[in-house]
Amino acid sequence: MNALHVLTSLLLSSWLAGASAGNLIVVEDRGGTSALPYYQGLEPELPAGSPSPVTGIHRVDVFPVRSAQLSPGTVQGRVIHAPGLQPLFLVGDDPLSRAWLLQRRDQLQQLQAVGLAINVASEERLAEIRRWAGDLQVLPASADDLATRLGLRHYPVLLTPTAIQQ
Repeated sequence: MNALHVLTSLLLSSWLAGASAGNLIVVEDRGGTSALPYYQGLEPELPAGSPSPVTGIHRVDVFPVRSAQLSPGTVQGRVIHAPGLQPLFLVGDDPLSRAWLLQRRDQLQQLQAVGLAINVASEERLAEIRRWAGDLQVLPASADDLATRLGLRHYPVLLTPTAIQQ
């Protein structure tokens, strides 16, 4: 589970840090192929008329977000050992996720869980999921790699340092 913890922490902290970062600082450039295409979708949304914090980068449409290995369904809870893991929940744009999120929202807020919208067709549908989530942060992201590592086939699901639970 250390790899999962490191991966989740790096992804979330990189994305959150990018939202507040100023200019990109290049420490060393050894040539090669630009990694810019991989980072374009991570640029934070800015208010209308605001300049991009990184010149020359335009937000790439990340939709639809699909997690082909995961579908709505029942998750068998189990114990895991992932100390330090930020509580994380996976939801999609479906009736089961909506009901689960509305039912568990207070608990998720107490845990300060961060959500991943893992199956969502558009920015408008992501906005609807965010309405279901209230004050919780929900980011669009595929979770196929996470599903493989954790042996998940269904969602909605909550991942904590000690458990996978629905």
